[in-house]
Amino acid sequence: MKDKIMFKKILAVVIALVMTLTVTACAGEKKESSLDDSTTTQTDVALEPSSGSEDGEKERAEFSLDDCAAMLQESIPEPTYGSVGGEWVAFGLARWGGEVPQEWFDSYYEQAEEYVINCEGLLNERKYTEYSRVILALTAIGKDPTDVGGYNLLVPLADYEQTIFQGINGPIFALLALDSGSYEIPENVAGTTQATRELYLEYILDAECPAGGWTLAGSEADVDITAMALQALAKYQDRQDVSEAIDRALTVLSELQNDEGGFSAYGSESSESISQVITALAELGISIDDSRFVKNGNTLKDRLLDFLTEDGGFRHILDGESDLMATEQAFYALVALERMERGENSLYDMTDVQ
Repeated sequence: MKDKIMFKKILAVVIALVMTLTVTACAGEKKESSLDDSTTTQTDVALEPSSGSEDGEKERAEFSLDDCAAMLQESIPEPTYGSVGGEWVAFGLARWGGEVPQEWFDSYYEQAEEYVINCEGLLNERKYTEYSRVILALTAIGKDPTDVGGYNLLVPLADYEQTIFQGINGPIFALLALDSGSYEIPENVAGTTQATRELYLEYILDAECPAGGWTLAGSEADVDITAMALQALAKYQDRQDVSEAIDRALTVLSELQNDEGGFSAYGSESSESISQVITALAELGISIDDSRFVKNGNTLKDRLLDFLTEDGGFRHILDGESDLMATEQAFYALVALERMERGENSLYDMTDVQ
């Protein structure tokens, strides 16, 4: 789920990404960003970071998804359209399956529907990951993405050229969205190339880095993008070409993992990278205890919980404060892990939603 992947890891840099916490303008009015979809600007919850290894170990031992879910609902009493405080938190809480008032989900849907209507169905002229993100959230909460205020949000994903315009994030999230509810791809009424799942798969496979994995730019794999590509490819891992690309990517991720069990880039280690890899492994059905991803006895989950804060949320970086975006991603990653361990449908396989 990536907007800020190439920048978010640079300490103290705040990125203006395409999905903001509160979005009030429609596609033609929004300020464009060079990035794309799955996350947005860091939004700190103003809490002091815990200090000392003993405190960190205590928080790790006391972590529960219930507490994190409560923190998210308290921090976001009125979810709205947008990445942080919107689709991803609705998606995560819905897939968690714990007690969330129906009114909370209804509030999100009302806000999203109003936004779609106000924009006349045009969420963004260039970044079609916005459609994918909303489709995922709506599917998770049991709403029909083919009729949101009279607009079918699947239609834009039928336009292959527009969907891949922003780069690899486009086909990654298009596949995740389309496969989440086993949706048929509508007819492309734009007159351009009709999108198919095969075309999106081919785009991802063709974009593989020389040594394996994927990136937004350059030739070396980026952890977050690689993990998200794996999430999209997981459903197709019975295909030999996909399976081989997955194996190469897993090798790259294992080699990039640091001795503490996390991932560092540009001088800092972020919880979001860990969250995306956990989600990828869960989608692939790979145990958190897989030897490739245990370093010095530390699993990915162990390291992620080192970013835990006293309020039940997560930090973006180890010495930072509680961060809403980091918390949303950590939450749905741990939900993905729990669903796998319980033998339930994977995080992104929402064919179990009534």
